[in-house]
Amino acid sequence: MAMATRAAYGKVLAEEIYKNPRVVVLDADLGAATQTKNFKKVAPERYFDMGISEQDMVATAAGFATCGKIPIASSFAVFAAGRAFEQARNSICYPNLNVKICATHAGITVGEDGASHQSIEDISLMRTLPNMTVIVPSDAKEAREAVKAAVEHVGPVYVRLGRAAVEDIHGEDYKFELGKGEILREGSDIGIIATGIMVEKALVAAERLAEEKISARVVNIHTIKPIDENLIVETAKRTGKIITVEEHSVIGGLGSAVAEVLAKNFPTPQKFLGIQDRFGQSGTPAALLKEYGLTVEDIINATE
Repeated sequence: MAMATRAAYGKVLAEEIYKNPRVVVLDADLGAATQTKNFKKVAPERYFDMGISEQDMVATAAGFATCGKIPIASSFAVFAAGRAFEQARNSICYPNLNVKICATHAGITVGEDGASHQSIEDISLMRTLPNMTVIVPSDAKEAREAVKAAVEHVGPVYVRLGRAAVEDIHGEDYKFELGKGEILREGSDIGIIATGIMVEKALVAAERLAEEKISARVVNIHTIKPIDENLIVETAKRTGKIITVEEHSVIGGLGSAVAEVLAKNFPTPQKFLGIQDRFGQSGTPAALLKEYGLTVEDIINATE
């Protein structure tokens, strides 16, 4: 069943995360959109609406962490990573505090809200911060497991969540392991390394490539930092060429992270599918993915 990762986040907050009495949830006047309102229903005494004040929200989350709480702060990614960057840097990452930033509405599939609300640089911003862990779930099940892992992990975590529904990739028995990528399909001719909503499209592309006798390995890198260097290098050695696919700028995101790994360990030809140094614009998610070269067909064409 297709579900947005932000919806899965809201469900796991209300069904499991609230049971931990140390968890507090903060939001910046967007609880209905980020789905943190679900936590408020079951634990209203541990829910704090900070108003339209993302910097205060993140700094307050840092304060909660110094008192032994596990704060989860949420807003749209463009605000959580952008407007509150200084607070994330100096108040959370510098002192290495146990704060989780779960940012929703990331990427161009925010859709009609347009460029001002489409965060295409948040992975780049967050992965530059020392001590910050960065996670980008690919579907609802992975989002649930990622949020649970983030709460269990001691230290700053940024979880990137989307607005639009995505098809299920994982079954109920899926085990999420922080920092470990996942081989979803074996192949030997080319390696397709994807993250977030592009993982499902990479799988569809691989199925169609198989009809043309092209064997594509599909790798899901859900943890951008710390990244699974061993799996990336092993995939490069096995296939000899790599395509990275992300709903994010090709500058500083998954593609850059993979290129850094390969440059240090096993230089390999690589193509970068993502936002090519442009801002977003208003449109339906499907139209925007086509405009920015992030369709199944674009992945297939990149193998040529």
